Amino acid sequence: MKPFEIKSVRELHQLLALPNPKHPLVSVMDFAAIKCFDDEQLEAVRYGFYCIALKKNFKGKMRYGQQHYDFDDGVMTFFAPNQVVVTEIRDDWELEGMWLVIHPDFLKGFPLATGIREYGYFSYAVNEALHLSRDEEEKVYDLMKLIASESEARPDQSSQVIIIKQIELLLSYCDRFYQRQFLTRKQAGNHLLTAFEQLLESYFNENRCEVDGIPSVSFFAGKLSLSRNYLSDMLRSITGLSAQQHIQQKLIENAKIMLASSDFNISEVAYKLGFDYPQSFHKLFKNKTSLSPLEYRRGVLGQYPETSEEQKWQNSPHSR
Repeated sequence: MKPFEIKSVRELHQLLALPNPKHPLVSVMDFAAIKCFDDEQLEAVRYGFYCIALKKNFKGKMRYGQQHYDFDDGVMTFFAPNQVVVTEIRDDWELEGMWLVIHPDFLKGFPLATGIREYGYFSYAVNEALHLSRDEEEKVYDLMKLIASESEARPDQSSQVIIIKQIELLLSYCDRFYQRQFLTRKQAGNHLLTAFEQLLESYFNENRCEVDGIPSVSFFAGKLSLSRNYLSDMLRSITGLSAQQHIQQKLIENAKIMLASSDFNISEVAYKLGFDYPQSFHKLFKNKTSLSPLEYRRGVLGQYPETSEEQKWQNSPHSR
């Protein structure tokens, strides 16, 4: 199914049979005022703007990728521009909650234009939604109402600055609420960590790096049926390290073993670990250990005078 493109806030209002927005680039809508459609062409939609939704009593399903999600009370979802969202609803269902949409043009010239990308939850799958407590839900409602009030008022020189600050505050609170969710779901997080570590260990034990290359975060996220950002954020909440840092840590552990116990030269070690270029391996190893691969090997083996192989490496372009 080809997604239906909704490029502007005004176009969204028209499709939802709502009055035109007071501001062309930002709007807060009450789900209770929205008419639901069963038109097939609107089941898969690609929005051209940021969507932040607080849903209650949502009697339908949403799909992002291959994941479905049924919504309960006090659930938030976040979508960045150009993500495809599939919604399975009927026109006789009623919704509750609030929906904030922000066109990227509204953020131009402000640090939030790039800073909003640092909020990883805009790339979470719908089954990784934010579940709010009653107090958290009230805080989100209050902030959305403030944004709605300011965006619907007669604009002046301060209007955009105030709305931007209100959006930043909302995003910061949502970031805090997600961290709380990670902590309250610690047991689930520990199971996730164990599953991730088992997949990581198997990948290296099976020597897949040499054939398939260095594993990506997306590879493990796919195996665990999670988005890459959610996987990294969950792992960071438990261990302090992102998924990428875990992978790099494992690479360095295996590199140390190979450097200390094999006769492979530096280039061979790099290729066996999945690096396309030995200099990339050299750079990562030194960044993580403060030693070059050769310095580490010499220290472990007590070979402080350079061997002919090491001299050749030091004088080669790969070491630069």
